[in-house]
Amino acid sequence: MAKPDALEEYRRKRDFAKTAEPRGAHGPGEPGAALEFVVQIHDATRMHFDFRLEVDGVLKSWAVPKGPSHDPAVKRLAVPTEDHPMDYRDFEGVIAKDEYGGGTVIVWDQGTYRSMATDKRGNEIPFDEAIERGHASFWMDGAKLHGGFALTRTRGVPGEQEAWILVKRKDGHAKVGDGTDPRRAKSVLTGRTLRQVAEDAAHEEGDAES
Repeated sequence: MAKPDALEEYRRKRDFAKTAEPRGAHGPGEPGAALEFVVQIHDATRMHFDFRLEVDGVLKSWAVPKGPSHDPAVKRLAVPTEDHPMDYRDFEGVIAKDEYGGGTVIVWDQGTYRSMATDKRGNEIPFDEAIERGHASFWMDGAKLHGGFALTRTRGVPGEQEAWILVKRKDGHAKVGDGTDPRRAKSVLTGRTLRQVAEDAAHEEGDAES
């Protein structure tokens, strides 16, 4: 289960007087509500996708350099990052250069997911337990991502430097050789590209100073 201080690291890394990122609060969603996910493109020091799944009232997060793929033959590196608050799923904008994660963010995809997690005997297990064990399967229903996916830990242990692999499961939503150009990708919230979001932020800053 997520701890009450699950967002401590997230808050410690940020100065909320300087960043528009949500401070957030840890807490469970509505009973029976569908679990949510978001995938953001983050043009920081290194361009990457942030893959986030709702687990116990926070967004469990992985940085995926090349982004999710619909091709089951393609394995994507996924590096765990700190838990994020649930309201981060709608965050889009520019983080100041001198702040942690400085750069432009767009919401590339969002939607709901359901657990397909089982143990070695095929018995259903809680999703947080599956992540703790290092292998979690799930079904995604987003604007762009659909079908079964799996996250598998390949190196490290919880709390230390870890490496995971994100893969698409073989189903009717699988595709061969697809990929996403992050600089041409558009936000599912506003239809804007990274460049357009950065330009809009610059214009707003200029208007505020004039």
